[in-house]
Amino acid sequence: QVQVVESGGGLVQPGGSLRLSCAASGIIGRIPTMGWYRQALGKQRELVAAITGGTTTNYADSVKGRFTISRDNAKNTVYLQMNSLKPEDTAVYYCNVIQSIMGRESDYWGQGTQVTVSS
Repeated sequence: QVQVVESGGGLVQPGGSLRLSCAASGIIGRIPTMGWYRQALGKQRELVAAITGGTTTNYADSVKGRFTISRDNAKNTVYLQMNSLKPEDTAVYYCNVIQSIMGRESDYWGQGTQVTVSS
């Protein structure tokens, strides 16, 4: 059974930094993509950043230049380094893992970790 567990959220002042981690266990196939999404109160969930196995990355315009996504394939772990945080980055951050087995893809979500940017 695949499990996805995030960690690293918390309260930070504007301009500060946080690093989120997400570890996937129970993986038996390939992981073509790992990503981070966020959902602010009253808003829809949105993509923050994603990374392929070949380390191609994709970022939301709102976080480009401030956030960096990376992954450790040996550990099935993805990270999100968040710098220069703004109050509008406040949200629950969710990790998404796509597993591919014989060409069939399934995606899995973590439980979410709260990030609050406030003075």
